[in-house]
Amino acid sequence: MSRKPPPPARSKSTNSRPKAAPGPTLASLRAEIDRIDKELLAVLNKRAEVALKIGQVKKEQGLEVWSSAREDEVVAKVLAANKGPLPNETLRLIFRELMGGSRMLQRSLRVAYLGPRYSYSHLAALAKFGEGVEHVPVGTIAAVFEELNRRHVEFGIVPLENSTDGRIADTLDMFTRLPNIKIRAEVRLRVHHCLLGRGEWGEIQRVYSKAQALSQCRHWLSKNLPQARLIEVVSTAHAADLASREEHAAAVASRAAAEVYKLKPLAEDIEDRQHNLTRFAVIGEKIEDRTGRDKTSLMLRLPNTAGSLARAIAPFEKNGVNMTWIESFPAADSPTDKDPNYIFFLDVEGHVNDAAVQRALDAVKRKCESVEILGSYPRSTAVET
Repeated sequence: MSRKPPPPARSKSTNSRPKAAPGPTLASLRAEIDRIDKELLAVLNKRAEVALKIGQVKKEQGLEVWSSAREDEVVAKVLAANKGPLPNETLRLIFRELMGGSRMLQRSLRVAYLGPRYSYSHLAALAKFGEGVEHVPVGTIAAVFEELNRRHVEFGIVPLENSTDGRIADTLDMFTRLPNIKIRAEVRLRVHHCLLGRGEWGEIQRVYSKAQALSQCRHWLSKNLPQARLIEVVSTAHAADLASREEHAAAVASRAAAEVYKLKPLAEDIEDRQHNLTRFAVIGEKIEDRTGRDKTSLMLRLPNTAGSLARAIAPFEKNGVNMTWIESFPAADSPTDKDPNYIFFLDVEGHVNDAAVQRALDAVKRKCESVEILGSYPRSTAVET
């Protein structure tokens, strides 16, 4: 039988293998970025044109330019749709400025805050409004209220409470004096303190900061700078300014303040509690519309009798309204310092126009000397400094 010839031997030459396609070059990738940027610019300007039309409709209907609820909704939708690789925090900042710039095309707004620039109040104002407003620094929390009350600004932003130290007394005091001013929104800011200075660690003799910031870092400071004198000033940004001009001085302030005042971050995240959060109130002249995800802030004046507080807040439980915050504050017009009357501040879930909240408030009002609705506004999520 004849045998089949053996199959031809495979060539060991690599020339027969197909060559891999060359990868993109740096120049080609940059060209692609340039093309995308042009497309992005066109889309952004198209969005701004629609925003201008919205502004015209608002003007015709007598509506405000700024809507906290709507801006929160826009950001929430963007973050929910994000599939990466951009992180949510980056997108939040981008859309904050995008909405701020579009809002500025419709009307320029002025926002007062406890300054100077890059105090935590300023950072909270930036988190809520972006750079698309005129930020107006003032020297005290009381001055923020006064600027708004005199209509020198459209909005103000003030600290309301801190997770470490609780209430901010200066803010609560101003609500008792100017109850016509309302809370329009809240900003829950995660506060990370830094020790800022010019010199070396061992040379520090004085540490400046706002009272609340020093309190939030008191254990760290006592352990690491026992030789330093702690000096309270009106704001963390003012503390950074002082530290930038004095020898042997440091400040407890934000990372952003280090850049502005040309200071070195000698230590970061020195707050005693890891989840240190300050809640700020955006204040204005009206109550926000209902969104379905709201909270309501109240100020109650009670008779100075046993059980008056328990009787006053009982209707909330009866009507299924959850109370999330309560603080007491001595009334300025108490007849005697030995036995002062107290005003109570509290938050409940829901909007003042919700049926359950209305039923509860009707009953609460019958048990109090007075009830002031300080605002109904959307609940917020925490943001980073």
